[in-house]
Amino acid sequence: MLILGGMPLFYLELALGQYYRSGCISIWRYICPLFKGVGFGICVIASYMSFYYNTIISTAIYYIFASFTEQLPWANCNHTWNTANCSGNSSFAFEGSISPAEEYYQRAVLEIHRSEGIHDLGPPKWEFVCGLILVFVMVYFALWKGPKSSGKAVWVTAISPFVVLFILLIRGVTLPGAGDGIMYFLTPDWSRLADGEVWSDAAAQVFFSLGPGFGVLMALASYNPFDNNFFRDALLTSFINFFASFLSGLVVFSVLGYLSYITGKGIADVAQDGPGLVFVAYPTAIATMPGSQFWSVLFFIMLASLGLDSTFGGLEAILTAISDEWPLVFGRHRKLFCLGICLYCFLGSLPTTTYGGQYVITLLDFFGPTIAILFIVFVEAAAMCWFYGVKRISADVNKMLGHKPGPFWIICWVCISPVFILVIFILTLANYRPLELGTYVFPQWSVALGWVLTFSSIICIPAYMIYRLAIMRGSLWTRLKKSIEPEEFLVDPNEMISLKNGLNSYT
Repeated sequence: MLILGGMPLFYLELALGQYYRSGCISIWRYICPLFKGVGFGICVIASYMSFYYNTIISTAIYYIFASFTEQLPWANCNHTWNTANCSGNSSFAFEGSISPAEEYYQRAVLEIHRSEGIHDLGPPKWEFVCGLILVFVMVYFALWKGPKSSGKAVWVTAISPFVVLFILLIRGVTLPGAGDGIMYFLTPDWSRLADGEVWSDAAAQVFFSLGPGFGVLMALASYNPFDNNFFRDALLTSFINFFASFLSGLVVFSVLGYLSYITGKGIADVAQDGPGLVFVAYPTAIATMPGSQFWSVLFFIMLASLGLDSTFGGLEAILTAISDEWPLVFGRHRKLFCLGICLYCFLGSLPTTTYGGQYVITLLDFFGPTIAILFIVFVEAAAMCWFYGVKRISADVNKMLGHKPGPFWIICWVCISPVFILVIFILTLANYRPLELGTYVFPQWSVALGWVLTFSSIICIPAYMIYRLAIMRGSLWTRLKKSIEPEEFLVDPNEMISLKNGLNSYT
C-alpha cells in the first residue's frame, strides 16, 4: 500500500500543491473544476476527525497527570472503582477476571458503566473537557500565524516521539519475553493476504500516517518555494514514516511479549487494537516495571505529542483550504478564523467527553473518515491523473525540478494507484460487519446516522458537480467540457507564495 498507493499520491499532492500554491479546495480550478467538491469533502472529513481525535489526546494527558503518584492507580485492585472481578494477580487466576488497568480505563477514566449505550451519553466529564481546552489552546497558538508558527511547534511534536521511542525500545528489549513478542511481530502470516480486511487496514494505516487525501500535503506544500525539491521530500518523508511505524511495532510488541510472559497468555491474546492497546495492554505492562511512573509519563507524553502533530496538520488543511478559496474574507483574518475553527471543533468534541463518549468515538472513527477517505482519494487520483493528465503533471514537475517524473510514477498515476484504491474501497464495503464495541451492538438508528456521516462528505462531489453545471451557460456538453478543462492560472507561481505570506503578515 505504501509503494503502490501512498507514495505516488504523496508525490503527486506535493507537486500540485507546490506548483499552484493552493489548498485542497481552490486547487481544483486549475486542475479540473468539476471535481472541486473533493476539496469540500476533505474538509468535512477533517472536521469529523477533529471531533474525536483530540479527545483521545486529552485522555493521554489525563494519564500523564495520573502517573504522578507513588503507585500507578491501575497497578492494583484497591480502589473504589474496582469490582469483584478485578484481579491484581498477573496470571488472572479465575475465569472472567479483569485486569486493574482495564477497570481503571473503563470505570475510572471513561466511566462508561454510567452509560447504557449511545442513546444514553450522560454529561461531559470535566477532566476531559479541561484536557480538550488545553489541547485546543496549544493547537490555536501553533496555527494562528500559519506555517511560521506551526513549523516551530512541529520541531518539538515530531522529533520528541522518536527520542522517546528509542528510549522505550531500549527498555522494552531488556524485558523477559521481549524476544518472543518481536518475533511474533516480524513473522508474517502469508495466508492473511487473502483477507480483504487486512488490505483495508493497510490502506487506512498508510493514508492516516502519510496524509494523502486529507488535504494536509497540498496545504503545507503550497507554502514551499517554487523550486523546492519536493521529490526528495516525498521519498524521505515516506521512508521516515515507514521507519517510525516499524520502530513503533518493535516497541509495542517487545512490551506485549513481556506481558505475555508475566500473564502466561499467548501474544495474540494480550494484544489489543485501538484504545485497548495504548490505555490497557501497554499500561498493564508498565505497571509491573521498576520505575513505572517514569515510563508511564514518558509513554503518554509521546502519545500526546504524536496526537498534537496530527491535529496541527489536519486543522491546517482546513484553514489553508478555506483561506485560499476566500482569501479576502478568511485569509486576511486568520487569527479570528483559526479561533473560530478551534471553537467549532471543541464544541463538536463535547459529546465524546461524556460517559458514553466511547460509543460516539467508535461511531465517528468508523463512519467519519475510514470509508469515505478511500472513495475521495480514488476520485482525487482519477481526476488528477485521468482528467488533468500525466502530461500536464509531468510538465509542472519539470518546471519546478528541471526533470520529468520517472516511468514508475507515471505508471502508478495512470493506472495502478487509482485502480488499487478503488479495489480496496470495494473490499472495505464487502467486508462490512455490524458495528460493535465489546459486547455492545450499535442500534440500527445509530448505524443509519453513521452512514449519513459517511455520505455527508462523499455527497460533496456530485453536489458541486450539479451546482457548477447548473450555473453555467450553454448546452450540457459545452458546460461539461468547460468544467473539466483547467482554468487559467492567472497568478505567476513565483509570486503566489509572496501573496500568501503577505496575507499572513497582514494578519
